[in-house]
Amino acid sequence: MNRIGKLTLTGAALGVAALLAAHVPPASSQDGGPAGKKGPGRMARMHGGIAEAPLITIALKHKSELNLSTEQTAELEKIRTHYQTQVAPLQQQLAAIEKEVFTLSQQSPANLIQIKAKIQEGEKYRSELRYLRIEALENGKSVLSNEQQEKLKTLARSRFENFREQQPPQAS
Repeated sequence: MNRIGKLTLTGAALGVAALLAAHVPPASSQDGGPAGKKGPGRMARMHGGIAEAPLITIALKHKSELNLSTEQTAELEKIRTHYQTQVAPLQQQLAAIEKEVFTLSQQSPANLIQIKAKIQEGEKYRSELRYLRIEALENGKSVLSNEQQEKLKTLARSRFENFREQQPPQAS
């Protein structure tokens, strides 16, 4: 391969790695990060709107406004804890895979076949994390009455609007 071809291939691999690092939606827990921590997942989730908000956490923070019973509160806490327990090892695996993709992309020349395989492996973890999140949200909804669900949507919408107001304007 000639010098220009190698530079092009290396540049493409670095570009893919940069895109992955900058655009990959982080796998996040109900709190926006690893168990009990707020993190970068919060911003990515907020771009998805209200449907992506950490509804179980919002419900637990607003249990008095939602008139949650002791049983409902306990069940929501159980659902959140179970979710966090399930996703923690998957998040760790995904982080390790992303690190491998980055490391592979730094090699010259980069092995694009290995990089693609790692990216595909990471997508399997993202898919499972997404499913587990939806499962937790559905389980959480089943604990709430229709009235409580509507109130929760209003609270989440309000939280989202407040978040958007606090953000600096984006340059175009």
